[in-house]
Amino acid sequence: MRISHEAIYQSLYVQSRGALRRELTACLRTGRALRVPRARSCGRGKSHVVPEVKISERPAEADDRAVPGHWEGDLILGLGSSAVGTLVERTTRFTMLLHLPRMPGHGDGVRAKSGPALAGHGAEAVRRAITRTITALPEALRRSLTWDQGAEMTEHPRLRIDTGLQVYFCDPHSPWQRGTNENTNGLLRQYFPKGTDLAAHSAEDLAAVAAALNTRPRKALGWRTPAEALDAVLQSAQTGVATTS
Repeated sequence: MRISHEAIYQSLYVQSRGALRRELTACLRTGRALRVPRARSCGRGKSHVVPEVKISERPAEADDRAVPGHWEGDLILGLGSSAVGTLVERTTRFTMLLHLPRMPGHGDGVRAKSGPALAGHGAEAVRRAITRTITALPEALRRSLTWDQGAEMTEHPRLRIDTGLQVYFCDPHSPWQRGTNENTNGLLRQYFPKGTDLAAHSAEDLAAVAAALNTRPRKALGWRTPAEALDAVLQSAQTGVATTS
């Protein structure tokens, strides 16, 4: 007898649809009560992702974390199409959060079909937020950015011009290719629970959360904090000494 892996997964999730569903869902790290079969979630590739910007073209120095300045990014979504952007540096695990407030007119009447994304995390808003945040860093720490194939990054050619970042995109349905960012987003859910309105957080609130995360010692950094690791990178850049993770 043969049985597919999807049938096994579905049977596990069906068992949680009784009286214990709420309790079991609370124990899941993702909080996802239902499973979406992978075949159903597969879609066509994004038009803005051309072969030249796929992750397979990313330089090897980004993979081994030997050279700082390579970032991973994503959006954390909340209630009412609210969102917070996340940027994580691969070598130091230093995290920066993007404030993406809703635009005026959100929720008021019928929105124009070809108008801007009033939820605050459209392509233009995300590009501006990344540019504003990443350009505060030295040029040596602005080498590349790896993102998923979301529509919020359709303005990546202009982002590359504005910041000097080389932008690369993961393969479809491959979150492990941004493993550092995925792990960080899991930690950030402690501060931004699912099902909450993330637009309620101000830029100052996001800065405080980022500071809390960057001052948390990490085993991968020899129990240094990401902030300490970034400081070491900046000092080494000033003295001309190479720094590795």
